[in-house]
Amino acid sequence: MALFDRYGRAHDDLRISVTDRCNFRCFYCMPEEGMTWLPHDEVLNYEEITRVVRITTELGFTSYHLTGGEPLLRKDLHHLVEQMVAVQPGMDLALTTNGVFLPKMAKDLYAAGLRRVNISLDSMNAGKFLFMTRRDVFGQVMEGIEAAAAAGFSPIKINAVAVKGLSEEELPRFARWSRETGHVVRFIEYMPLDADRTWAHEKVLTAEEILEGLSVEGELELVSGHPSDPATRYRYKDGKGEVGVIASVTRPFCQDCNRIRLTADGMVRTCLFSTTEHDVKKLLRGGAPDDEIKTWLAEVVLTKTPGHLIGQEEFVQPERTMSAIGG
Repeated sequence: MALFDRYGRAHDDLRISVTDRCNFRCFYCMPEEGMTWLPHDEVLNYEEITRVVRITTELGFTSYHLTGGEPLLRKDLHHLVEQMVAVQPGMDLALTTNGVFLPKMAKDLYAAGLRRVNISLDSMNAGKFLFMTRRDVFGQVMEGIEAAAAAGFSPIKINAVAVKGLSEEELPRFARWSRETGHVVRFIEYMPLDADRTWAHEKVLTAEEILEGLSVEGELELVSGHPSDPATRYRYKDGKGEVGVIASVTRPFCQDCNRIRLTADGMVRTCLFSTTEHDVKKLLRGGAPDDEIKTWLAEVVLTKTPGHLIGQEEFVQPERTMSAIGG
């Protein structure tokens, strides 16, 4: 059994948010202060998450991604990794983190079976990093990247949100660093998911502008990938370095989307920009058998819309911020 929506898109990728809490306050995601966190008993426990993984595995899902908030704020996250890998030993499992806790946790995560890690780093400049994240921990993030490499993660993917007026000079700097280290830097167009509701289309550093800035360090060529991959990949023609662009705003990839999302409090979302959520926690805690949840998930996927409508008059920004939805 596979999950198809009304537009013929097959779904095999689940993004799992394990917490809404975060130790950063990035302006493109969260307010500087005043966040109200989910109560502990509203957050899915590891056994509940693992059950969802088992059910979706039986529905043909092969790709899973742990996010937050900051997922490493969840205690003993490596135990969840162990449980997930035991369900599907060959699963494609990744983690997105801001990297601060990796010096303490990278080895345990790798030993548990995690092999892919994405680390958020919006600037190579400590002052600009502080401005964007509102946290003075640039050095700790760099240590986290080094710890991930030492633990055996390779390649390490670096996620950088690109904002016009802030990120232009970062592009060649990141490109040089990528070519020197082998880390894959992926630039994400600034999306309307900020708590302060200050996003504007003119603040988006577009994919075209990103590629122009990266090309200063050498000629790029397209790398073939799966149509559902969020990042369009490029490599430098001299063979040194790979970069990517996630162009959700100017080059949306909705027509090939294969993902659904599970929030920390057990809501299924068919799109990052959904304004509707579907409560699987009620089924998990209400004694529903697996077959009932499978049928329910199939019905949920059928509600998926063609695309997110960013830039169109009909677009409505979700009430939840990125940290609460799951990055």
